[in-house]
Amino acid sequence: MTPRHETPFDFDDLFILDLANNHQGDVDHGRRVIREHAAVIKRHGVRGMVKFQFRDLDSFIHVSHLESSDNKHVPRFLSTRLGRADFQALLDEVRAQGLLAACTPFDENSVAVIEDMGFDVIKVASCSARDWPLLESVAKAARPVIASTGGLLQAEIDALVSFFDHRGVDFALMHCVSVYPTPDDLCNLNNIAMMIERYGGRLVGWSTHEDPADVVPVGLARAKGARLFERHVGVPTETIKLNAYSSTPEQVDGWIGAWRKAGALLGSEERQPPSRDEAAAIAGLARGVFARQPIEAGQAVTRDDVYFAFPFAPGGLESGQWRDGIMATQAIAADASLALDAIDVPPPAGVQVLKQAVHEVKGLLHKARVELGSEFEVEYSHHYGPESFRDTGVVIVNCVNREYCKKILIQLPGQKHPAHYHKRKEETFQIMWGELHSELDGRHRLLQPGDTLLILPGVWHRFWTDTGCVFEEISTTHYNNDSVYRDPAINAMARSERKTIVDHWGRFQLIDAIAPEVAGTA
Repeated sequence: MTPRHETPFDFDDLFILDLANNHQGDVDHGRRVIREHAAVIKRHGVRGMVKFQFRDLDSFIHVSHLESSDNKHVPRFLSTRLGRADFQALLDEVRAQGLLAACTPFDENSVAVIEDMGFDVIKVASCSARDWPLLESVAKAARPVIASTGGLLQAEIDALVSFFDHRGVDFALMHCVSVYPTPDDLCNLNNIAMMIERYGGRLVGWSTHEDPADVVPVGLARAKGARLFERHVGVPTETIKLNAYSSTPEQVDGWIGAWRKAGALLGSEERQPPSRDEAAAIAGLARGVFARQPIEAGQAVTRDDVYFAFPFAPGGLESGQWRDGIMATQAIAADASLALDAIDVPPPAGVQVLKQAVHEVKGLLHKARVELGSEFEVEYSHHYGPESFRDTGVVIVNCVNREYCKKILIQLPGQKHPAHYHKRKEETFQIMWGELHSELDGRHRLLQPGDTLLILPGVWHRFWTDTGCVFEEISTTHYNNDSVYRDPAINAMARSERKTIVDHWGRFQLIDAIAPEVAGTA
């Protein structure tokens, strides 16, 4: 029995070229199809895989249909029959062209041949995705699997995923529509994103049967998250005419080109800084800050001392950068720009830091799909002051505090929480989104979604995140005087100095809540 590999197969950005019966039962023509499409794959510098189809025709086709049949597929299968040596010659050509090889079995005997010949991947056709005897044989083959889902109900896809999961099969899914060629209104490309979400981020592809001249669907499929792509291929000749869903090398070239253009258009999922050209374009339309009257060196600049006008002067303060508390370090003439080297701009006040962080925190909650409702209390935990919140801090949403306690904690990328222990409280963290680094009694652990971490009373612990993280804290009752910090300076603070506590997000409470005169209990 072939051992199952521990390293997952790399299905990502793989182009599968289905030879099917387009070899026409002719080995030389099959080699030509492989060579001409391999040239396209090499030209684009992508990963390519040629897919065969195996049927043990003498046992696969019922004996009563071998001589004559009213089933349209039987004559085609029989007329393009190849022997084992013929398929080996085609497989050798695939290897010589530097491509990967996959094969679709339609019966158990063919699975054994696939294993014996050493194909890289087994492909499950849509028509076989409910064929449990065949699927059992595929699962035992210890090969990576790509399973198409054409014509399956949602519950049937669920069953297929569960079947392979339970057997430890390394597999990817293909959204597929088994209508040849596929009209636009049946493509249902939104299913790709649905399947990715429903099956926990499992890699999903698009097995396409639309008009080969139509390159729009591949771009849309990539935009929806498809990561591997399949289509039927062939080479027409004077005597061979391709069917309505098989692609010539020229059409495959356009197909991969459309995929590449879609990738360029989509870009990064993360918001990127503007390019030099974009930054220059925006700056060219910005307003600047100018002195309404002469400003002396050492003068505090107020809103009455300035006005905003277009165009912005390079090296000067933009209107969007204005804030109270600016000091002039040099004299500034009337109508002159407030040059950055002539002023001292104070860092954002604590309330501004927290207000800006709220938008990022809400963004992470939306990304994690965590809904809070409208009745909750928020703690902005900032042990070195709200001005340092982006470096040291965490947002704590208090949900329940009875004999049991539940909180939702959100940390922004790069935030850390200082080392401490609890005198009475036992707590468990469970990660909902992102990654969290934890350190318990000096032992480091990286937590990912679904992971839990038990923290007993008296155990020193700290945590931080590089990616941003949303996690739950389930604990015994929370007490305000229960935390002891390794840094004595934090222990000496009043609770109101290291935490800002507001209702909801504190839209109208933050200014009052962080005022120094607000008292609190340690």
